[in-house]
Amino acid sequence: MKQLPKLDHMLRRLIGIPSVSSVSPEFDMGNRGVIDELAGWCESAGFAVEVTPIDGNPDKANLVATLGKGPGGLVLSGHTDTVPCDPELWSQDPFRLTERDGRLYGLGTTDMKSFLALALEAARSFDPADFQQPLVLLATADEESSMSGARAIRAAGRPLGRQAVIGEPTGLRPVRMHKGIIMEGIRITGRSGHSSDPRLGNNALEGMHRAIGEILAWRDELQARYNNPLFKVAVPTLNLGHIHGGDNPNRICGHCEMHIDLRPLPGMDLDELREALNARLQRALGDTGLGLEVFRLFPGTPAMETPADAPLVRAAESLTGHAAEAVAFGTEGPYLRELDMDVVVLGPGDIDQAHQPDEYLSMDRIEPTLNLLRSLIRGFCL
Repeated sequence: MKQLPKLDHMLRRLIGIPSVSSVSPEFDMGNRGVIDELAGWCESAGFAVEVTPIDGNPDKANLVATLGKGPGGLVLSGHTDTVPCDPELWSQDPFRLTERDGRLYGLGTTDMKSFLALALEAARSFDPADFQQPLVLLATADEESSMSGARAIRAAGRPLGRQAVIGEPTGLRPVRMHKGIIMEGIRITGRSGHSSDPRLGNNALEGMHRAIGEILAWRDELQARYNNPLFKVAVPTLNLGHIHGGDNPNRICGHCEMHIDLRPLPGMDLDELREALNARLQRALGDTGLGLEVFRLFPGTPAMETPADAPLVRAAESLTGHAAEAVAFGTEGPYLRELDMDVVVLGPGDIDQAHQPDEYLSMDRIEPTLNLLRSLIRGFCL
C-alpha cells in the first residue's frame, strides 16, 4: 500500500474541503468532495470502492471501501460532515489545517475527519494479500444533522463486518454504551381574544403550563424507573429547551409551542417513549378544548450497548488499558449494531474540543492511534 498520499497531505485535504451538515438549510452543504477524495485514495490503495448517494440529495453520499474478503472482519467508521462554525471566533482559518504548539487546528480535526486519514495510514502497514478477513473503511454523511448516512447503511441491510470501531472523540478510551436522543415539539392551539374577558378565548399558554407539569411528572417517573450507574448521569434526562407562545399581553394566547430533548438509556425504546408522551399530554389536556400536536423535530437516535464480553470490547480494553465506558453523546453506533456488528466508539480526539472554536487534535495522539488501529487490524483481519 505505497500509493497513498502521506498522512499530513490527507489530513490537510480532509480539513480543507468544507462539508458542513445542518438542519438549517442556509448552513447545510454536501460531502461529495470529501467522499470523492477518500474514494480516490482507497482505490489507489487496493480497496474495492463503492460510493452511494443519499436518496434525494446527490450532493451527499456514503463510502464503503473494502480490502480483502470474508464473512467477518473489521469496520473503521467515521462521518465526513462537521457542524457549522463561526470563523470570526477562530484564531485561524477553520478550513486550513494549522500546526501550532503540538496541536493540529481545524474544523473536523477532532470530530472527526482526522480518524479517516489515520485509518488509511494504519492500513498502509499491511500487505492486502495477508488479509484473512476484510478491512472496511466506512465514511458517512450527515451524522451531525439527520443521520441520513447511517440510516441508509442500515436500510441497505448488507453486513459490512463483524466488528466496528467508530472514531468519535473519546480520548482513546473505549466506549461501549451511550444514551439515545429524541427531540419532540409540542404545539397547543387555543383561541385568541381580548384579555379583559377570559370567556372570549381559550388560553394555549395555560394549556402549556398544564402540559409542562405533566412532562415533569413523567420525567420523575422515568428517572425513578431507569438507572444505569455506568453513566455519569445515571438516569434518563429530559430538558425543556424552547418555548414560544402568544404575541401581546392584552391578547389571550392562541398558540404555544415547546421543544424538548429526551436522552434515554439503553433498553428504552424511542417509539414507546413517544407514544407515552403523546398519551399523557392527551389526557392532561383532554378537558380543555385545546388542540394538541406532538411532532418529531428529527427522527431520533437510539441508545447503544455492546456487551461487555464482546471480543472487540475486550481487545480495545486490553490495548488501551482502560475499561470500556458509557457516554451521554450519541453516535452512528446503534445503526451498525442493527447490522449485527459489535461496536466500540474509540477515537483520538476529546469531546470537549468538539463543536468549539479552535477545535484541535493533539499531535501526541497520532502515533498511539496508529498503533492501536494496526493492532486491531492485525487481530481481526489477519
